Amino acid sequence: MSFAPLTNDTFLRACRRQATDYTPLWLMRQAGRYLPEYKATRAKAGSFMGLATNVDYATEVTLQPLERFPLDAAILFSDILTVPDAMGLGLSFAEGEGPRFAKVVRDEAAVGQLTVPDMDKLRYVFDAVTSIRKALNGRVPLIGFSGSPWTLACYMVEGKGSDDYRLVKSLMYSRPDLMHRILAVNADAVAQYLNAQIDAGAQAVMVFDSWGGVLADGAFQEFSLAYTHRVLAQLKRTGVDGQDVPRIIFTKGGALWLQEMNALDCEVLGLDWTANLAKARALVGGKVGGPGKALQGNLDPNVLFAPPAQIETQVRKVLESFGTPHTDRTATGPTHIFNLGHGISQFTPLDHVAALVEAVHQQSRAMRGA
Repeated sequence: MSFAPLTNDTFLRACRRQATDYTPLWLMRQAGRYLPEYKATRAKAGSFMGLATNVDYATEVTLQPLERFPLDAAILFSDILTVPDAMGLGLSFAEGEGPRFAKVVRDEAAVGQLTVPDMDKLRYVFDAVTSIRKALNGRVPLIGFSGSPWTLACYMVEGKGSDDYRLVKSLMYSRPDLMHRILAVNADAVAQYLNAQIDAGAQAVMVFDSWGGVLADGAFQEFSLAYTHRVLAQLKRTGVDGQDVPRIIFTKGGALWLQEMNALDCEVLGLDWTANLAKARALVGGKVGGPGKALQGNLDPNVLFAPPAQIETQVRKVLESFGTPHTDRTATGPTHIFNLGHGISQFTPLDHVAALVEAVHQQSRAMRGA
């Protein structure tokens, strides 16, 4: 499989802790409901899963935000719950209600039936990756992704999103053996899933541990972090074009455990808006010429409801919190990828997104003297 060479590799350079001309930017959920063209394509597809399982539609919506904004990476349009769906749990999305599973995993019998799914059931995802990579034609890199073993387990036990995590935590505390079994299957499934995305053309991969931050200290290490380690230990290091494939780990609410996450075998750690970038850089960012993690984040998505002048001010705060950019082209050093601290809201005004992208690019160039 051959693809066009990259014309903008700023995001990948930052993942590798290499100096860049400016701070690269992409947005979690950048292909989504805040875009009128996304809503139009979804209406044509008939449902969320109709959109996600159709290669042409998935390609179209992945590229839509890049037509509007000069973002520095594309992220595959899919959902974190495709893996448990392939395990036979029956995923559906009701309009305005979020995801729901027809079958749940809450007892010994259901856990005993869990196996790593046949990756052919997820062929539509891998075909979309290849199609998107071709359609990008080297414009920017393509990020593949998965949910974390713990986050997937939450949905599998609860059957849907949750406010109190009562069912999944009840199982975890009362039958830790069953929870470990679920997590082991999930970790091995996630690793195979991400490896297949890499083989299809993904140039970086990201694990979303969206619910990791709801765990108690101690439980996070045992039930989330340990299984993120298990995923990373199985991931391919090289993509189809012979280039290394950076790995990004994002635990929402995970700043408390940053020092322990520094031991993860990944290149980038994502941060939500509760984290202090300066402290994170001091803790895990490393020095020029030494090892460390690139950092990604961490603007509060609700900043985007403020007027553009306020957005520019908040962008400056994030960039200044990270601090002086690394500019030594002969060595690796601390780097920052600008992002939101979580997914973009569907109610976000489009001109505010444009103001954000322009502010990040302009201000970060100015900080480098460009």
